[in-house]
Amino acid sequence: MTVKVGIPRALLFHEYHLLWISFFEELGAQVIISEKTNKNIIGEGIKNTVDEACIPVKLFHGHVLNIKDKVDYLFIPRINSIFKNEHICPKFCGLPEMIKNSINDLPTIIDTEINFVKSKNSLKNTIYEIGKYFSNDYKQIMSAYDKAYLKFKNSKRIIKENPFSEVNMLNNKKIMIMGHPYNLYDPYINMDSIDKIKSMGAYVLTPEMIEDQYIFDYAKKFDGRLYWTFARKLVGTALYLIDKKNIDGIIYVSTFGCGVDSVVADIVEKLIRRKSDIPFMLVTLDEHSGEAGINTRIEAFIDMVKWRDISENNISAHG
Repeated sequence: MTVKVGIPRALLFHEYHLLWISFFEELGAQVIISEKTNKNIIGEGIKNTVDEACIPVKLFHGHVLNIKDKVDYLFIPRINSIFKNEHICPKFCGLPEMIKNSINDLPTIIDTEINFVKSKNSLKNTIYEIGKYFSNDYKQIMSAYDKAYLKFKNSKRIIKENPFSEVNMLNNKKIMIMGHPYNLYDPYINMDSIDKIKSMGAYVLTPEMIEDQYIFDYAKKFDGRLYWTFARKLVGTALYLIDKKNIDGIIYVSTFGCGVDSVVADIVEKLIRRKSDIPFMLVTLDEHSGEAGINTRIEAFIDMVKWRDISENNISAHG
């Protein structure tokens, strides 16, 4: 009988889903993904999470509830660090415990620690620790990871293939929508913001379309220590856009209660305002956000960006 492993469609699923799914399938497991976010999933997540948690963490609980009775294992790694000298949000480190303490009748949780803060020398041990739930053959596990990683890297390469060159050939306004991947790529939580912007005739870009090395290099120019991986990525993106001047507007999507964003969003906004005239808007979401209000703000922002072309004074849209 095929072993079933469940992956909640939340948090870093939106960044690493192809890697994780391919790895488990290469080992012969059947991967079950929770449904796309909907009203019931978010409602159940809110009811089964502590009030102090941010909405992405509450949403993760809802996705666990959606698949926990359908699988033999749940993949909820304890993610501490994915890059040397950088940390992920602290809530990722305690996520397995949060799930175990909040939700009953769980299957076995694969909660292997992922911690590369010192180096990635432990990568093979981490891979084996996860893979041994499905195979005792070390070579098979490593081969499965190599194949999965190749698919993952190829998908990333395709995303980054000259998106800015492409839009430079268009008359559309170019809007960078930035934030954590689980805020950008879950249409329910961000209320279809990307599609809404596209429907207004703008071309949408995200940080994932920028070469990683560019982001690393520009982040090094920041006058301060970037302790968090998300901070380095978003600050590096902002400095890249400021320098290249190849964008018409920036929308930063954040969620209420995010400790990292409470600092990073402010840093990004100040950098953009001080070093450029790029229009900037911060959108902060939570479980009480109304779609009508988000629509109005996005429409007004895009209209303002377009208006700048015909305004003789060319007044900055961020005031």
